[in-house]
Amino acid sequence: MNRYNEAKIIYQKYGVDTDNAIAVLKQIPISIHCWQGDDISGFEHNSALSGGIQITGNYFGKASTPKELMQDFDKAISLIGGKKRINLHAIYAISDSPVDRDKLEPKHFNKWIEYAQERNLGIDFNPTFFSHEMSKSGLTLSSPDKVVRDYWIRHAKACRKIAAYIGERLNSPCLCNIWIPDGYKDIPADRLTPRLRLKESLDQIFSVSYDRKFIIDALESKVFGIGVESYTVGSAEFYSNYASKNGICCLLDNGHFHPTEMVSDKISSLLLFHDKVALHVTRPVRWDSDHVVLLEDELKEIAKEIVRNNATDKVLIGLDYFDASINRIAAWVIGTRNMQKALLYALLEPSKMLKKLQDCGNFTKLMMITEELKTLPFGDIWNEYLRVFNLDNNWYNEIERYENEVLRERNENE
Repeated sequence: MNRYNEAKIIYQKYGVDTDNAIAVLKQIPISIHCWQGDDISGFEHNSALSGGIQITGNYFGKASTPKELMQDFDKAISLIGGKKRINLHAIYAISDSPVDRDKLEPKHFNKWIEYAQERNLGIDFNPTFFSHEMSKSGLTLSSPDKVVRDYWIRHAKACRKIAAYIGERLNSPCLCNIWIPDGYKDIPADRLTPRLRLKESLDQIFSVSYDRKFIIDALESKVFGIGVESYTVGSAEFYSNYASKNGICCLLDNGHFHPTEMVSDKISSLLLFHDKVALHVTRPVRWDSDHVVLLEDELKEIAKEIVRNNATDKVLIGLDYFDASINRIAAWVIGTRNMQKALLYALLEPSKMLKKLQDCGNFTKLMMITEELKTLPFGDIWNEYLRVFNLDNNWYNEIERYENEVLRERNENE
């Protein structure tokens, strides 16, 4: 009897069907962020990072062209099983000549659509409100300068049109997520007026309607950032209310809240009032530092909330981190596999049994079983999941080969 069959019998004692858990995980798409591959450089090549975003490290072999980024992404997804999507920012437009962000059109993403079609990937999309001359004040949609506001309104409208086009071409709804860096470093004299301006800007952006079969609009809040430590215009309270009133999806980034706030605790509340909830899964280290996702307790809790609430088709899972201190392709594989591990861990939980114990007030047995589950042979189930895709845990050998044959040569040619 092999290890998987032995593990399967152990889980059956708790009423868990491991075959079904693997089958469900195979169908849960993970939206993998393209910007890990090039340190959020994009293809504009004319602006330094801004908006409270920082990259640390200078590992060799960074992608600098669409061809290189696609090549690296191909290597990463070849080492990741299951359904996958690619998450793009507007700065990854592909054009023979420079195009300003408020002039972007669907045609500038046709090569990405062709890339996705060839690999059976979905695409998600984000307007890029940072790292631009028109965002140097730190304010975009809430700027007191109407010229600035209008520019970014045009950009957001263009991006929504692009997202709807992508969704229609791929016959898969494209999540179009708006995050802005707007805020103030020190205590503001007026908190209300910037939010009034943001509301008016959003009203204009969403005044154009698209078929929801092709686009899912989302708003992403943040508590603070570098340079905007004291006040963020797009707070959680602002966006949750705006989203509820206008039928828009809330996106939760687990690095965008106070350190003691848990995104896992927020998911069930939003599911009561929204058809969809979107996630950007990252690993904050004391702040929104966007470290590579590890298999930590909060990641497991996020996955449990998705699975326990039968929300694998309602919670849209995306990743958002960027580490330039390590091999960027390995970072993609590590983070995505850990998200999948967390989901599998949750799928192997006898949630109905645990809920019944809670409702009965049998907290002693609930605690005992919860603790016993932690030492069950989860690794053997994960290995079986990998086997389904002809993968294993020796993937780093391929990363080293690719690093030596491709990335080092790329670095020498720069």
